[in-house]
Amino acid sequence: MSLNDSTDRTVLVVDDEANIRELCSLYLEQEGFGVITADDGVSALAVARAESPDLIVLDLMLPKKSGYEVTRELRSDASAIRDVPILMLTARSEDVDRIVGLELGADDYLGKPFHPRELTARVKAILRRAAAGPGRVNAGPGMRGQFEVGPLCVDWDRREATLSGRSLKLRNKEFELLKQLAEYRGIVLTREQLLEQVWGYEYFGETRTVDVHVNQLRRKLAPDGGDPGVAIETVRGVGYKLVETSARQTG
Repeated sequence: MSLNDSTDRTVLVVDDEANIRELCSLYLEQEGFGVITADDGVSALAVARAESPDLIVLDLMLPKKSGYEVTRELRSDASAIRDVPILMLTARSEDVDRIVGLELGADDYLGKPFHPRELTARVKAILRRAAAGPGRVNAGPGMRGQFEVGPLCVDWDRREATLSGRSLKLRNKEFELLKQLAEYRGIVLTREQLLEQVWGYEYFGETRTVDVHVNQLRRKLAPDGGDPGVAIETVRGVGYKLVETSARQTG
């Protein structure tokens, strides 16, 4: 699917605020998407199962069933609807709320208030990834292969990451982010660069998606708080880089 192939794509917009549903619908329809809506969690599940949309824009705070509950039920559904991409909307600023949504199976999140152009850009990027299949977006020759940083090995072709022989259980975006950092080991990558390379959309002012995923990766690299031999360093005001730790380098 190209970015212009949106005329046969349907997006379900779920929000209990009518103005948000109307704003999303207006901009998505201008891009050629068909739009259907729901205003609570129960209706969202019913519409999703009946209409099989190509993507769901899902508010976190909903009447009857929350966005968390809707995501959980969709991801455990026995039908093909379990694989529908979900872009979660949230007015909450706490990372934990966003992490829970991502861990339940949301593909991305967008904080309120948001720019409508960013909404359409993210919808297109998510659908592009879905059409390409898991891990295949931007998977050109330069993005394949095996990348090693100290005890860390990221195998792009097999979509496997190990640390000192321990398999890392990573979600798709976590894996792709780690691969990007491993490929450019020791080099600072800005949040904007990571958004474009890993998530596939331009920078619109919200880069917390990157920060949330970096924090998740850090926990998985060092679940016991010890020194795993590699670290994702924060370069304040710029971005992140993956490096071997001094303990590993001198050991």
